[in-house]
Amino acid sequence: MPVHDWSRVDANLFHDFHQAWSIGIRNALNGGLLPKGYSALVEQHEVSAARANRIAIRHPLGEVVSVIEIVSPGNKSSRRALRAFVDKTVGFLQQGVHVLVVDLFPPSVRDPDGIHKAIWDEFQDELFRLPKETPLTLAAYVAAFPKTAYVELLAVGDRLPDMPAYLDEDRYVQIPLEATYQSTWATCPEDMRAVIEG
Repeated sequence: MPVHDWSRVDANLFHDFHQAWSIGIRNALNGGLLPKGYSALVEQHEVSAARANRIAIRHPLGEVVSVIEIVSPGNKSSRRALRAFVDKTVGFLQQGVHVLVVDLFPPSVRDPDGIHKAIWDEFQDELFRLPKETPLTLAAYVAAFPKTAYVELLAVGDRLPDMPAYLDEDRYVQIPLEATYQSTWATCPEDMRAVIEG
């Protein structure tokens, strides 16, 4: 199923989808993708004045080792909101927590070359221009030294590739983004799907 153009609809519609998709990813991880002893939880956190969810993968001892963030319109709604998202992501990586960022929204005036460039500029200056034909970004960050990023660019209408969520510097689990997106979409109310499909 192709990625939909979520930028055309009210942010509340994506919020509902975001919540359900987060649970779908959590269920897939806990349903056999994670090694024995690891677990995934959906955690609520503050983003500016709003609340959002992230999926946290925990080590058998309870320590968070990896975080999956699905970017919402609120993360790009202001300079402050974008800065908070970037700072939180950078903070995770500096603490040794690996991060997977899923951004199904085109760049804004605050992140003209996409969310990855905004994050990666905190670690190194690198020439990067987001191609206009592939404005959506998936980025898996490894909290090693030096930091490593695996980036996939896509467009509305593309299928989502599976992406790695790292458990340590060498081991990762593939997150079934397409499969969980499809199953979440299948449970969306029919009128909501009609609006989004336009």
